[in-house]
Amino acid sequence: MKQGTLSHPAPVGSGKRRLMPAGLSIQAVVLAVFLATVPAAPAAARGAPESFADLAAQLSPTVVNIYTTQTVKTQPHQFMFPDLENLPEPFRRFFSPPGMEGLPQREFKRNSLGSGVITSADGYILTNNHVVEDADEINVILNNYEEYPATVVGRDPKSDVALIKIAPKQQLPNVTFGDSDELRVGDWVLAIGNPFGLEQTVTAGIVSAKSRSIGNETYGNFIQTDASINPGNSGGPLFNLQGEMVGLNTAIFSRTGGNIGIGFAIPINMAKNVMEQLREHGQVTRGWLGVLIQQVSPDLARNFGLERPTGALVGQVTPGSPADKAGIVQGDVIISFQGKEILQMSMLPAMVAQTPVGTETAVGIIRDGKKMEISVTIAKMEEEEGAEEAGSPAARPDKELGLTVQNLTRELAESLGLDTTEGVIISNVTPDTPAAEVGLQRGDLILEVNRRKVVSLQEYAEIVREAKKQDSILLLVKRDGHTRFVVLKIK
Repeated sequence: MKQGTLSHPAPVGSGKRRLMPAGLSIQAVVLAVFLATVPAAPAAARGAPESFADLAAQLSPTVVNIYTTQTVKTQPHQFMFPDLENLPEPFRRFFSPPGMEGLPQREFKRNSLGSGVITSADGYILTNNHVVEDADEINVILNNYEEYPATVVGRDPKSDVALIKIAPKQQLPNVTFGDSDELRVGDWVLAIGNPFGLEQTVTAGIVSAKSRSIGNETYGNFIQTDASINPGNSGGPLFNLQGEMVGLNTAIFSRTGGNIGIGFAIPINMAKNVMEQLREHGQVTRGWLGVLIQQVSPDLARNFGLERPTGALVGQVTPGSPADKAGIVQGDVIISFQGKEILQMSMLPAMVAQTPVGTETAVGIIRDGKKMEISVTIAKMEEEEGAEEAGSPAARPDKELGLTVQNLTRELAESLGLDTTEGVIISNVTPDTPAAEVGLQRGDLILEVNRRKVVSLQEYAEIVREAKKQDSILLLVKRDGHTRFVVLKIK
């Protein structure tokens, strides 16, 4: 019996005797009444199909393998022992004897792989920036095993999106884009890619969460899924059950490098916005609000008179910025942007960045416990202003120095046992870089640069940019309650 097709009995209390069909018990009638009053579930919520085979067969031709080659220069001891930095200090000294550092560098080819998705019949392919970054050669293999060289149309490291182009012999099958804003936690999704170089692997799962920030990205707001995503899946598509692309598979959380059911995808609404700008202009123009924000914790919510810990707390307003001109002040909690509720801090930066320059938009805030709406005219973000002014205290990677730093929020300071919120925290150190050579580590707090006090990421960026004109940078670093000076040599 199908739900919603049962006939209703006479209303209760009608004064008429109700007749039951022969052979039905009272319990059956009660169940029928209950089912008849339950609204039918929407199509998107009616569970998985008996098989994903038809959907996989339809979508697989739109997914490609991407193979890249990169020329790497290294010292002889690094070539022989590429994992040298992971060894204990005595072994590093043994395998890297004095004098070897002065020997000529050796070159070797490094191959890497990833996935991509065909977005147009004439060969435009969407993938991750980290799949093609620094590649000397890029080759694309289609589902029918045809292979083509590819060129980079444009890359955007901040969103980790890249667009490449091949010249196919014929029109190619391409994806249909869905609306990632319509995704719900619990919806079924399908991931297709090339994990570990294995061709055309299809996995299914559900949307585990939305608006995720994973800590090392400029713009968060990721879709979290338990559909298996492994190395090589990067740049592949995430589909809904209608066959529409809703995400670009990007990262996993894992302690071993393998999938443990926590994967992340860039929402297609954001990836598509970046892709269209790359195709048209070769670069991305972003909107700028001009605030530094932080996540609202339960303690902060109580202190700011909020009913629940949602929104983005304004920790700093850049003078002369759109937010400053509109009257947004430190301590305001941004709860909506363009009419959309800000549930997590990570939602705001991407929303601001995708807003066209010059757009007058409504920003909902709570100030001193009172809700207000302020009209803000979004300006263009300049590269030097940094993503943190677009609305996020995000990590800032510096390839030249070999470290990534981010703002020290109150929550982060508490988790690290620090008694201050001034300075910037190191979130990553790259091996074989000036930062690694002087022993800097993840979790170190940078208090000063060239004897100038650092309070925020913005100040750090300005001071370092000026300091790089010299051949070395002096840092005052705090670790385990102790401070020390270190000198980074500019290579």
